Amino acid sequence: MKKNVITLLVCLLSMGSYAQFGKKLLKKDNIKGVKKLVKAATLSDADMAALSIQSVTWMDENNPVAQPGDTYADRLNKLVGALESEDGLTLNYKVYLVVDVNAFATPDGSVRVMSGLMDLMTDDEILSVIGHEIGHVKLGHSKKRYQSAYSISAAKDLATANTGAGKILADKEIGGFVENVANAQFSQTHESAADEYGFKFLVAHDFNYHGMEAAFQKLADLSDNGGKGSLTSSHPGSAKRSARAKKWAEKQDAKNN
Repeated sequence: MKKNVITLLVCLLSMGSYAQFGKKLLKKDNIKGVKKLVKAATLSDADMAALSIQSVTWMDENNPVAQPGDTYADRLNKLVGALESEDGLTLNYKVYLVVDVNAFATPDGSVRVMSGLMDLMTDDEILSVIGHEIGHVKLGHSKKRYQSAYSISAAKDLATANTGAGKILADKEIGGFVENVANAQFSQTHESAADEYGFKFLVAHDFNYHGMEAAFQKLADLSDNGGKGSLTSSHPGSAKRSARAKKWAEKQDAKNN
């Protein structure tokens, strides 16, 4: 890792030297940008939690959040009332009153569920999605996503350092970082691993593990019917994943009988 960081720094310095043709290699802002790029590869858990909290705070402030007493908020709280932590991760939950069929979890343990998803799915199916999203965090996928987004922001900072443009990660521009996070898609390997984590999550908590099969089938049907939702676009192959979840459920049924 140390060798890779040094190599990255040398490459960036070389690019600056070539562009300036012997003039002052790096301005103060350029140096800050280089440091951000290097740091992106070595973000500590504390750094990651801070970035996560900053981003989810911005999202909470820029989306309509269901308040206590709201039907959606009460339903979710009833579902996750006993799930204050999972596998060492302290959790907190909110519902966004938006039509998107989506949910996500961030590295600090924030879980956000869209009302559009809740309209589509049963309680068991929602729990399977929550388990899947927690899996992305616990398996380190979300951290890599944040590192990627941070690197992109840092790269833009370098590119604009000599133009007087604003810095990407300024507090007032955290929305740009959130957009980078959203655009950093999970790989198929990560999706499969999060599916498996989510299924084990359902079994461990004695939830209806058949809910995962049904949830993916609904996403497949939504996609086939031309429906739009973040889960259908970022979680491809829903029909195949439903079939796989069905096999897991059948094996678990056999164990229970």
